[in-house]
Amino acid sequence: MDIDLPTHITAKIEELDRFIESEIAPLQAANEQFFDHRREWKRTDWENDAIPTKEWEALIREMERRADAAGHLRHGLPSDVPGGGGASNLEIAAIREHLAARGLGLHNDLQDESSIVGNFPLVYVINKYGTPEQKALYIEGIITGQHHVAFGLSEPDHGSDATWIETTAVADGDDFIINGVKRWNSQIYRAAVDLVFARTGGEDGDHRGITAFFVPVDAPGFKILHNHWTFNLPSDHAEVELRNVRVPRSAMLGAEGQGLVMAQSFIQQNRIRQAASSVGAARYCIEQTIAYALARKTFGKPLSERQVIQFRLAELYAELQLVRNYVFRTAAELDREDPSSISHNVSICNFRANRMVCQAADEAIQIHGGMGYSRAKPFEHIYRHHRRYRITEGADEIQIRNVAAALLGRRRADSSNGPARIS
Repeated sequence: MDIDLPTHITAKIEELDRFIESEIAPLQAANEQFFDHRREWKRTDWENDAIPTKEWEALIREMERRADAAGHLRHGLPSDVPGGGGASNLEIAAIREHLAARGLGLHNDLQDESSIVGNFPLVYVINKYGTPEQKALYIEGIITGQHHVAFGLSEPDHGSDATWIETTAVADGDDFIINGVKRWNSQIYRAAVDLVFARTGGEDGDHRGITAFFVPVDAPGFKILHNHWTFNLPSDHAEVELRNVRVPRSAMLGAEGQGLVMAQSFIQQNRIRQAASSVGAARYCIEQTIAYALARKTFGKPLSERQVIQFRLAELYAELQLVRNYVFRTAAELDREDPSSISHNVSICNFRANRMVCQAADEAIQIHGGMGYSRAKPFEHIYRHHRRYRITEGADEIQIRNVAAALLGRRRADSSNGPARIS
């Protein structure tokens, strides 16, 4: 199933495999209570609104510490970030696909979205738009988890329609006063600071006029209302209220009114990486199901001899091959092209990969029968985790709309106002 990746990428993947076997697999084996069928029970602080337990978070930090010491954790970060490896989009896509295809494990955990090769989308944004003081204060803290930054964009009445957010920040001398409510405020319980997006100018629906602010979680008027329990637990997606929260102008990230422009500067890279993870998880489900179909006998014959099973697996395999190669091709394009010119290609990768992994996990459950439905097998966990990406990384409908808009010339797809070039 391998395509012809450059040798430096395949060599890095082999290096990561060796590191997993020598450093991460033994660490996981010593903490197996977090990884068997009890994974949610041991990871979740049920008496504290279902947030991650301190023990589980400490294990993730230890994994990341080891990966950082070995030179892997920051491999995907820009080279001007301390320790950043400057890896290409193609390399990170190939790595994320490979790690997910290994199956569930401490090396690449789904629920926490942690990995021996970190993603850290906020680091990219802060590194590109932050002041020297902000970079010094936040970048290292995010990577090490010692001074984490949460992300507050969505609201109770606004998700994909972020240009309509109702949170406001009003200038008051050298300060801004912020009022509003945020929903799905990711990783707020572990954060020292929340990156809050608020309208400072313009009208509802305007892309410009929204500004991002670093807001300390202990600021007067900042309140965590409750945590949302999701399909997968533990969860760290809170509802947050800001009532007359005062922050200095120096808390602003980037230029005033450019918050959404800034937030979207890394969106295509982040989406292609997530799509690659979905492809890898789908490959794992398919490979495991093929092995099961060959071994499992019903009515005196292997499942693999049943045409209905053959056809299901053949169609999944065909879809996997098409999407996998398209994801890698698009990742390579991102290394050469202006990301905004091929955003429709990234959208194709995103919604097709996310649909495929859900289908692959569902078929794995069905073909494995009762054991597939049980938590003794990982497929239900994979399904529940990846189902979120059909919503959170830009809903399927948003991605498809982006493709349609490019094809029909309803947005700036290439260098003209005409339709996208089909290639």
